[in-house]
Amino acid sequence: MDTANTAHRYPFDLSVVLPVYNEEGNIRPVHEELKSVLDALPLRYEIIYVDDGSRDSSRQQIIALAEAQPETVRAVLLRRNFGQTAAIQAGIDHANGAIIALMDADLQNDPHDIPLMLEQMETEGRDLVSGWRKNRQDRALSRRLPSKVANRMISFVTGVELHDYGCTLKTYRREVLDHVRLYGEMHRFIPVLANAAGANIVERVVNHRPRLHGKSKYGLWRTIKVVLDLMTVTFLTKYNTRPMYIFGGVGFLLSALCLLGIAVMAIGGVFFGNLYWESPWPVLSALFGVLAVQSILLGLMMEMLMRTYYEAQGKGPYAVQRVINGQRHVPRAASVLEENEQSA
Repeated sequence: MDTANTAHRYPFDLSVVLPVYNEEGNIRPVHEELKSVLDALPLRYEIIYVDDGSRDSSRQQIIALAEAQPETVRAVLLRRNFGQTAAIQAGIDHANGAIIALMDADLQNDPHDIPLMLEQMETEGRDLVSGWRKNRQDRALSRRLPSKVANRMISFVTGVELHDYGCTLKTYRREVLDHVRLYGEMHRFIPVLANAAGANIVERVVNHRPRLHGKSKYGLWRTIKVVLDLMTVTFLTKYNTRPMYIFGGVGFLLSALCLLGIAVMAIGGVFFGNLYWESPWPVLSALFGVLAVQSILLGLMMEMLMRTYYEAQGKGPYAVQRVINGQRHVPRAASVLEENEQSA
């Protein structure tokens, strides 16, 4: 990695973010292995542990690591359990590296994959390298099968072809994540959001190891959540700057159904002497007409809200990759974070 090019912009070349929730048996082993891997790299690095309201001794272990190694370890302690996505966003917000690597703290991700992913980013000029657990060491019915179905569904709907959206192990250039804000359980959709911002994405097969300590936090219910989140992401990536396209399209479809009902009644009256007043056609035609008007009006309201959103926050419907001989713009979220830390 070109450290000279990033030294004046970022305090570190690499930030490794690990969200933690009840992983007391894994904290020490994963830290020792990760630190040994990073020490062998010619990089300035930091390790950020985000405790997501753990109920075991995970928080105490993280605090002890941060106090013993203040030069390289940071601890972000959340007030309660907000979920993996919120923990990841907190880690990103507190990261100071030119490249941010995300990985789980359960020892199933292999830290030795990180140098290979960084090398691929540098040699191929990638913005995001996404891990692919090709040989997963999880239960087939409750983990692998739902994940496979969800991955294919996401790829089909979004057009971003990845085999393993659920793999936390990924490396990102900081500029890519500057354009991404995570809510709900959107962390698995970061590649989709990054692709919408023009990121250059590649997938890499990574090592996956069986869980030795603790319990998995995932289940079949997660697949249903993925479907719901997929709807949100699809709207955000394809229609957030043009909501009238989807609401107006639905409105025109309902208008066509309304006109079809009227046409059926008109044809029945002209050729058969029966306007079908006692059939469902009059009610359906009126219902489709009302829904069509409501859908179009909702689209207009969404258009106004979208413009208010961008103008109020000073945002634009684009993402700049690079400016030659210009000053780098610090995202508003980052500047607000700095102000809050200073006031605290």
